[in-house]
Parts: sequence; structure tokens; C-alpha cells
Amino acid sequence: MTAVEPVEPVDSDAGLLAPGWAGSPASAATSDGAFLQALLDAEAALTRAQAGLGLAPAEAASAVSAAADAAGFDVRSIALRARGGGNPVIPLVADLTAAAGAEHGPYVHRGATSQDIMDTAMMLVGRRTRDLVLADLERTVRALGRLAAAHRGTVMPGRTLTQHAVPTTFGLKAAGWRSLVLDARDRLTAVRLPAQLGGAAGTLAAFATSGAEDTQALVSAYARELGLAEPALPWHTLRTPIVDLAGALAFTAGALGKMAVDVLTLSRTEIAEVAEGTGGASSAMPHKANPVAATLLAAAARRAPGLAATLYASMAAEDERPAGAWHAEWEPLRELLRLTGGAARDAAALAEGIRVHADTMREHLGLTHGLIVSERLAVELAPVFGRARAKELLTRAARRAVSERRPLVDVLGEEPELKDVDLADLTDPTRYAGSAGALTDRALERR
Repeated sequence: MTAVEPVEPVDSDAGLLAPGWAGSPASAATSDGAFLQALLDAEAALTRAQAGLGLAPAEAASAVSAAADAAGFDVRSIALRARGGGNPVIPLVADLTAAAGAEHGPYVHRGATSQDIMDTAMMLVGRRTRDLVLADLERTVRALGRLAAAHRGTVMPGRTLTQHAVPTTFGLKAAGWRSLVLDARDRLTAVRLPAQLGGAAGTLAAFATSGAEDTQALVSAYARELGLAEPALPWHTLRTPIVDLAGALAFTAGALGKMAVDVLTLSRTEIAEVAEGTGGASSAMPHKANPVAATLLAAAARRAPGLAATLYASMAAEDERPAGAWHAEWEPLRELLRLTGGAARDAAALAEGIRVHADTMREHLGLTHGLIVSERLAVELAPVFGRARAKELLTRAARRAVSERRPLVDVLGEEPELKDVDLADLTDPTRYAGSAGALTDRALERR
């Protein structure tokens, strides 16, 4: 048997199997290179913070900061050497120390532990990616606001448990999507992303030993250098920042997924009430324009909870620094950031390009031959004939309308008791959208 030679990876960050995030701003912000730069930023910020408090020479801070450029490091080599200690910080520190030079190298990573740098880098990448997601969410909010206002009075079938229920409006549906996106924006914005600095066991002992009389002042300076929040305590095994970010990201993916599954349903060939602005091609059927953006959003919404679950499970982190729980977070958090970032990009494009077929919606209101307004008839006729008699009349008429495939209004018109009732008005589905318009207006007041 001929041995198969291993193939060297071309680009592990290309996203060959991840069209949902490939090529998105979030993919660049979470790449190996971006994480490497975040690790270097954390190391350089620590040296600068120590220099600012007189714990390191200013020249050392300048030298380390100048050396902390990801372009000067071999990310693949660091990744392979990370196996020796279980994390990439150990080989990175060795390389950065060498790059800073013999005089200033000793001030690299002084007093810190690997988890300090890794956790801080994750917060930096999280903040940078979150900003990109928020920008796309704002685009989506604006587009959905325009859509809701334009279709405030566009009546369509409301569907419950897959069946026509009572009429609603597309404006209210779009306003609901917008409300969820705003909820996601608010949750992401509220997440607090702190720096991490605790030393070997979260006591800051090494910093005190190296001359820091007020270790909290060092933590504060470190956080300021990075533009991150100041932690009240080292959070090596207190994983609130990670799970808060994970929860907000998973919620965002789900919120965007709601819009996606509605679009997927409404764009089915036999429904065709909406369509994506630019559908995707099929490899075998040239007539198709697949709702690709909605498909990718729906996929992200299904994957995000599982990734978040891993991060929530890692909260059970033993001792002062854990074995395994911390390490289990890195890949799912990055994938969650990528997934949600890609989803935010696709959601903005979907919302900005969606096409609404109002005539088809209006046509579909008649698919049940008027039964879509049976609730209104029951409410209106019960006070006149009594609930039992009204139910009897409507049940009989509904069965005839279905079996004879005739409009409900015509069948009801044959009932002598209803000859003086304005059935045309009562059976007009466009006049039974309830408070949909007012609810849409109310939703659009939220900024």
C-alpha cells in the first residue's frame, strides 16, 4: 500500500467550510494573526504599565512595544511549540524576549502568568470583534426600520403552527425582527470586558515582590493601556466575562436566526411572499435563486448555542487556575465570535436587499376562502345570536366553504339569519389586522 503524504495547510484561517464567516470583518479580527497580535498587545501593555509606575525602565517599555508586532513572529512555529506547555503564551514570551534584546528582554511578561496574557488577549479580540458586530447590527436596524415603516399597512396571512391563523402585517413582522436585533445590540453593548492580571495564583504576589506597593494601581494602569475594563479581582476561575460574552453572542445569532427562518419560509416557491435581493446559484438547477444569506444565518443560529454551552460548562473551573476548563474556552469562543460576526454581516445584507411581494401576500389572504377571519366573525356574531348559535352557523358555513371551495362570505350569505349583516366588511381580511399598525409604530419608537 502506498503511503499518503501529509498535505501542508495552505491557510488555516481561510474558512473553506465556513461560508457564514469567510471573508467577513470578523474573520480577520479573529484570525491566528489577530490573536497573536492581541497576545503581543497584552504583553507590551504590561511592560508599559509597569514602566509608568516606575517598575520598569521607560526604554524597556519602548523596546518591548516596538518588538510586539505580529509580522515579526512565526505563528505556525508558536502554535507547534505551544504543545509543550499547553498554551501559546510560553513560546511567544520566549520569542518576544529575544526580540526585545538582552537588555530589555527581562522586562517581558514580568510577574504575569500565561493565563493573564491569554485571557486578556481574548478580551481584546472580543472587544474588537464586538465593535464590528455592533456596526453591522446598526445597519440591520436601520434597514428593518425602513422596511417596517414602508409596509406598516401591508396585510399578509399570520401563521401559527404552520397554518393560516388571522391576518397580520409585514410591517409588524419586520418591526419584530428589528426589536430582536436591538435586544442583541443592547446585550452585546452591556457586556463588560476586563483585563486579566493576577499572577501565578491570582494573588499578584510577584508584582508586589518586584516593587509594586499598590498592585491595584498596576492593574488599573494595565487595563487603561489596553482600553479594557478594570477587574475587581483576578478572574482566572471566575469566568463571568467569558460567559457573559458567550451569552450575548449566542443571543445575537439566535435573534438574527429568527429573521432568517421567517425569510426562508416566506421565500418558498409555493409561498413567494418575499425574496432575497440577490439569491445564490445552484450547482445543478440554473432556475434557482437560493436564499443563501438566510440559510447561513439559520445555520449560525443552530450552532451558536452549542458553542456557548461549552463556555458555560467551563465555569466549573477548579482551584485558583484550572486544568482543561480554561483551555476548553479558546476555540469555541473564537468560533462564536466568527460565527456571530459573519451572521451580522449577512443579516445587514439580507435586511438591506429583501424584496417584498405585497400582491402575493394579499392574494394569499384568500387561500382559505375567508376562513382567515373566522375569529372576527365569531366575536362579532356572538353578541347578536349567542355564542352557541354563532358557533353553529360558522362551523356549518366553514365546512361548506372548504368542501365546496367557495368563499365563506357567499356561503354565509345563504343563511337567512345573516341577511342583514354586512358580511362583505366582516370577511375582508385587510380590515382585521387589529393593532398591527399601532404596534409597528410603537416598536419603531425604540432607538
